[in-house]
Amino acid sequence: MSTPSTATRWDPSLVSAELLSLTRLLGDPDRDLVILAEGNTSQLLGDGRVVVKTSGSGMARATAEDFAVVDTGRVLDLLRDPAATQEDLSAALDAGEHAGRRRRASIETPVHVAARAVEGVEFVGHTHPTAVTGLLAGRHAARAWESFAYSDEAVVLGRPLFVPYAQPGIDLGRSYLAAVVRHADRYGELPRLVLLGNHGIVVNAPTAEAVDAVTRMTVKGALVRLAAAAAGGVRPLPADSLAGFFARSDIADRSRALRGGTHS
Repeated sequence: MSTPSTATRWDPSLVSAELLSLTRLLGDPDRDLVILAEGNTSQLLGDGRVVVKTSGSGMARATAEDFAVVDTGRVLDLLRDPAATQEDLSAALDAGEHAGRRRRASIETPVHVAARAVEGVEFVGHTHPTAVTGLLAGRHAARAWESFAYSDEAVVLGRPLFVPYAQPGIDLGRSYLAAVVRHADRYGELPRLVLLGNHGIVVNAPTAEAVDAVTRMTVKGALVRLAAAAAGGVRPLPADSLAGFFARSDIADRSRALRGGTHS
């Protein structure tokens, strides 16, 4: 049996009711966001560590035992070290055996950690919605959300970031970290929505409710694009009208409310 890492701990007492509620909500089978053990969620702790879902656990029936507490600094060091391997990352995410089960933080933990390297966002939710993933597996995935299809989408999603496919684990973590850093340098903020080619979505938000709001709007956006494609193709919102649209005080207020997960 391998020796558990000092970078990851299993401590169910640090799992909040809010994180559990978000995880089960995103994992609801009726919503078609994930199946089996797909997807993961995380919450930032006050000391900079993150609580993230463990590998192999389902979201729909998650309990506090299905999470691990990860040292973000240790994982970031591995992502930034060109000599580090996938085996090094897997070892760092190993929390050891507890209650008769091996507990290891999700292999997609680097995605959650990379967001916190840019901004101390409290909640991150990663899912694989069928409609969205279908578009992200298509030939035009990189351009699918390049323009907005309707105004509410623009208000809620902000500036989405597309990250080409990389194998989940240290490869995806490295490309994801580089991409979100470039985005933050360009726009001065962490992207609310990250679209992963041939994979799924990541939502970064200050509240659990906002993670759900952005996730739902992304799914609707995928369905709108599919419907428009069947009707001859998407005609995006005119780019020159968006600057004035966002400058309106009522739209700015609505954007803040929607990002916080409330609806007007």
